[in-house]
Amino acid sequence: MGAAVSAAITPRLVSGLRTIAAAALLPLVLAACNDSVAEVKPRNERPVLVAAVRYEALTPERSFVATIRPRIESDLGFRVAGKVARRLVQVGDRVEAGQALAVLDETDLRLQAEQAEAERRAATTVLAQATADERRGEELRRRGWSTDAAYDRQKSAAEEARGRLARAEKAAELTRNNLSYATLAADAAGIVTATMIEPGQVVGAGQAAVRVARLGEKEAVVAVPEALVERARSGAASVTLWSKPDKRYAATLRELAPAADPATRTYQARFSIPQADEAVSLGMTATLVLAGSGEERAARLPLSALFNQGAGPALWVVDEKTGALALKPVTVRAYEARDVLVAGGVAEGDLVVTLGVQKLDPADKVRIVQAMAF
Repeated sequence: MGAAVSAAITPRLVSGLRTIAAAALLPLVLAACNDSVAEVKPRNERPVLVAAVRYEALTPERSFVATIRPRIESDLGFRVAGKVARRLVQVGDRVEAGQALAVLDETDLRLQAEQAEAERRAATTVLAQATADERRGEELRRRGWSTDAAYDRQKSAAEEARGRLARAEKAAELTRNNLSYATLAADAAGIVTATMIEPGQVVGAGQAAVRVARLGEKEAVVAVPEALVERARSGAASVTLWSKPDKRYAATLRELAPAADPATRTYQARFSIPQADEAVSLGMTATLVLAGSGEERAARLPLSALFNQGAGPALWVVDEKTGALALKPVTVRAYEARDVLVAGGVAEGDLVVTLGVQKLDPADKVRIVQAMAF
C-alpha cells in the first residue's frame, strides 16, 4: 500500500514543482522583455526655443528727412535798371539756355543807343577832317611853306580826333549791350522755381527777378546733428523717396556747413545723387540713411544661448530638418547686459538654441517649438 501511495504522490509533486518554478521564472522573463522593449523605444525629442543668426553692422544706421534740391539754383536779374514790360515765364516752366524770361521797356535804352551812335558818326567826321589837315600840314612843312609849330598843332588835333572816335565807339558798344540787357535770358536749361517781378514794376540793376534751378545734378539737403557730423563725412549714404520707397539711390557728401544753425544747432549737409532719374523731382521729400564706415559685423543673440564649460564660448546649432544638434565654437565680439555680440563661428541664418543649453547633449534630437526674432 505504501508503494501505491508513493507512486500516486510522486507525479503530483513533480507537477507542483514545475508550477512553482514557472512562477518564479515569470518575473525574470517579463523583466527581460521590458528591457528589450526599452532598448528599441526611441528617446523623446526635446522641445527647444531657437533664434536665427542675423549679422548686422556694429554701427546702426541713422535716417534723416531730406528735401530734393538742385545743385545750382540761381536768382537771375537784369543788368540794367528799368520798368518791366513783360514777364514771359511762370513758376514750374521748363526753360532752355538763351530763352527770354522777361523784358524791360526799351525806350530810354534805345534813345541812349541812338545818341551814342550819333556821337560815333560825329567823331568819325572830325577824325577825317583832322587827318586831312595833318597830311596837308606835313606836306607844307616838307616844302618849307609852314612852320613846325603849325604842323604840331595839326598833328595833336588828329590824335585827339582819334581818341574821341575810340571813346565814341566804346560808348556806342556799351549802349548796344545795355539795350540787349533789357531782355532777361536763361543762362542754362532749368526749371523756374520762383518769380519776383511783375509787369509795370521798376527794378534796379542786379535785382533778383526770376529764380531758375538747373536740370543737372540733384541733391538731398538734410540737417545733421552735431553728434553725427563725423559719420556724415565718412559714412555711406543712400536716399529713398517717400513717393517711391522701394528704390534706393546712392549719395555722396558734397558740402557740409562749416557752422551750426544758431536756432537748431544742426549742420546743413548737401548730398549729391549722381544716378537720379526723372522720378527724382525737385522739392520731393526723401529719407537719407547714413551707415557706419566700418565693415565689422556681428550677430546679436541672448546671453542664455551661450554655452561654455571651460573650452570657450560655443552655440548649439539645430538642423531644422532632422533636429540634430551641433556644438560650434564662436568668436564673441562683446558682452552686453542681456545680449552677446557674436562675430563669427556660425553662418547667417543658422538656428541656435537660446534656452536650456546646459542640459543638451550632441546625441539629443530636438524639436523646434518657436523661433524667436532677435
